[in-house]
Amino acid sequence: MNCPCNPHKTYKNCCQKAHLNIKSVTTPEALMRSRYSAFVLANIDYLQKSHHSKTRPSKLENKEILAWTKSVEWVKLDVLNSTENSVEFKAYFYENGSLNVIHEHSFFEKENNHWVYKSAL
Repeated sequence: MNCPCNPHKTYKNCCQKAHLNIKSVTTPEALMRSRYSAFVLANIDYLQKSHHSKTRPSKLENKEILAWTKSVEWVKLDVLNSTENSVEFKAYFYENGSLNVIHEHSFFEKENNHWVYKSAL
C-alpha cells in the first residue's frame, strides 16, 4: 500500500512507523504527514496521541472527527512550507461530490519527549 502522505513511499516505510511508535517521529513535518495519513486511515487513536494534551479533542469531538474522516475521500497532501516548529500544507478531499481543500499553518511542540500538534491558523 502506498502511503497516503506520499504516494512515492510505501505506508510500511513511511507513516506506519509513526503510527506504531510516535517517539519515532523526529520532525514537525513528519508528525503532520503521519497525522494526515491517520485522517485518511481513520486512525483516531493516533490522532489523539499526536495532539497536545491542552488542545486535544474530547471523546465526543473524536466521534465526530471519526465520522467525518470516514465520510470523505482523501485525495492528496501538499506540504507548502516546513520550519522548526510549524508546517503549512494543503490537504485535498472530496465531500458530497465536491473537491475541497484544508489550507492550514500548523504549530507543533514537544510534549512527553515527542512531537505533538498544538494549534493552527
